[in-house]
Amino acid sequence: MILLEALDLLFQLGLDRFGIAPRTLHGLVGVGLSPLLHAGAPHLLANAAPLFFLLSALFLNPRYRPMQTLCAIWIASGLGTWLIGRGGAVHIGASSLIYGLAVYLICAGWWVRSWTTAFISLAVVVLYGGIFYGVLPQAGRVSWEGHLAGAVAGWWVARRNLA
Repeated sequence: MILLEALDLLFQLGLDRFGIAPRTLHGLVGVGLSPLLHAGAPHLLANAAPLFFLLSALFLNPRYRPMQTLCAIWIASGLGTWLIGRGGAVHIGASSLIYGLAVYLICAGWWVRSWTTAFISLAVVVLYGGIFYGVLPQAGRVSWEGHLAGAVAGWWVARRNLA
């Protein structure tokens, strides 16, 4: 993500156009690329720390099936954003993954029922519980649709893999 954003800024490649353009054929490319694209360094930095923490927590427990889980949340949140996103907007950023991973880890604390998963779940709620305001509709450039799609994807993948 960092390298891609640096190349985009340095060479002014305009890579953001490859984000999710809802309900368009070319917008489906964004399902795979949008979490890697950001609207500048501040956007990238805002997503980097939570993504690092949540991915670290995911990969700590093999019961979470980390690669399968990450891929499923990535695709499901992207398709969800493609379906419900505002038309005329291009949705970019890793926040759909952040929301998906946060919800997945919280659900894991419930469905796996071990001390480790409960501790991780509690840590996610304490550290990132406030982000759930972001799934509510709001005006502006923030893709609440991506947040909502990520949260639903995280729940769906956890239900499918852990319940």
